[in-house]
Amino acid sequence: MNSKQRGTLKAIYSSPTPKSLEWKQIESLLMALGARTIEGNGSRVRFELNGVIGTFHRPHPDKEAKPYQVRDARAFLEQAGVTP
Repeated sequence: MNSKQRGTLKAIYSSPTPKSLEWKQIESLLMALGARTIEGNGSRVRFELNGVIGTFHRPHPDKEAKPYQVRDARAFLEQAGVTP
């Protein structure tokens, strides 16, 4: 995990939930942690990490993840045992 990905992890766990975090940064973090990507229909994507599966919708047309998506990513990471 590089320094940008560590920053993304800290941002995901920060309070208040960030509104300017790009979805591709979250995906990059998940891949660096060893998550397996399972593409779904349309903008749906699943990640499997440490036996935990999380289902997300990529934001569109904006690049930024909505606050609820960041909170969902945090919950997924917590279930997978990942902390900053």
